[in-house]
Amino acid sequence: MKGSFTRAVGSQEGLFQRARGGRIFLDEIGEMPLSLQPKLLRVLEEKTVLPVGSTTPVKVNVRILAATNRELRTQIETGRFRDDLYYRLNVFEIQIPSLRKRLEDLPGLVEHLIHRHNWR
Repeated sequence: MKGSFTRAVGSQEGLFQRARGGRIFLDEIGEMPLSLQPKLLRVLEEKTVLPVGSTTPVKVNVRILAATNRELRTQIETGRFRDDLYYRLNVFEIQIPSLRKRLEDLPGLVEHLIHRHNWR
């Protein structure tokens, strides 16, 4: 919001507001600090965000796609990830083995990258 911090000369929409019915991809969700997790949980439960410098919550309509290479169950057991946030995010889980376990995928991936970036 305008005036909420030094050099904030105008108001801007946040990423959750800009998504407008679309999707937000949160990569490495397992790295999210424990102090930020309740804020994301609140967005998921209440479907609102509180812009920096504002006192009025704003409704948001987004789908969250989250990825991590961490074992979140272990993170929960050690107290580094919130159980309630895990259950909110883990609606539909897709486990993809690492590329070293899918060597047969390499030729197709290399061909795609060569074609896409014109490396021939």
